[in-house]
Amino acid sequence: MSLISFSPTLKGIKLPPLSWGHVFFFGVYHILALTAPFHFSWAALGVMLFLHWLTASIGICLGYHRLLTHRSFQVPKWLEYILGTIGALAVEGGPIFWVASHRLHHAHTEEEEKDPYAASLGFWWSHLLWMIFPREEFFNKEAYRRFAPDMARDPYYQFLDRYFLFLQIPLAAVLYALGGWQFVLYGIFVRTVLVWHSTWFINSATHMFGYRNFDSDDNSRNLWWAALFAYGEGWHNNHHTYPNMAKAGLRWWEIDMTWWAIQVLRATGLAKKVVMPPSQAIAKISPST
Repeated sequence: MSLISFSPTLKGIKLPPLSWGHVFFFGVYHILALTAPFHFSWAALGVMLFLHWLTASIGICLGYHRLLTHRSFQVPKWLEYILGTIGALAVEGGPIFWVASHRLHHAHTEEEEKDPYAASLGFWWSHLLWMIFPREEFFNKEAYRRFAPDMARDPYYQFLDRYFLFLQIPLAAVLYALGGWQFVLYGIFVRTVLVWHSTWFINSATHMFGYRNFDSDDNSRNLWWAALFAYGEGWHNNHHTYPNMAKAGLRWWEIDMTWWAIQVLRATGLAKKVVMPPSQAIAKISPST
């Protein structure tokens, strides 16, 4: 059976050739992660959980997403570079690629030809298939960097975009020195696979399941379990309605752990110009809070 059969709602769009390199890369990580139960220890699990929070919440959700993509707050440049580097450790691509893809997603949400991971093409397309059938206009460096010109001009982000995968080598060396193969297995492979799916669910599940606080122009939805896995990003209808606000959870039960980290940065004076939810958003949800 071809992988294409897992995405029956492609609406006749011709896909590029399957990238066997991407299939091999994702496959190796998943296979090694599946061996983790045979090498379990509580210490290794603790390392995995810490690095999951660090790379997913601080690196991707706070760094790549709310800071670099949407500029929902400002931090000193040295701290911005640190957050961008932590995001690169998540193995979701370099910062220019990630930011450009996500800005395209917001500019053309669910448009089959223009949204890199359009959920209108099916759950599996937006979750994974868009990366193993890579379309030239979204993966070619000269093409995607046009959608993140502020990032593309920065030499450090150019460096991260080119060499982000090599950051796993010093991280693996530190983990091996601390706890051997066990720590490497949980801290690199298990952690990365779980971070991938935690954030990929935001592309896929939150455009299909959940409730809506706002009548946005797309099918974005708030999904509680995706918000738990992805540190607040699952309140996706809130985010798509007001993409530049730093806080994704608006109702009292909409837990947003990434927002807690932004609050810490603001309290210490490191985060400035934090974009808060607009008054009309609060007024919209206040009758039922």
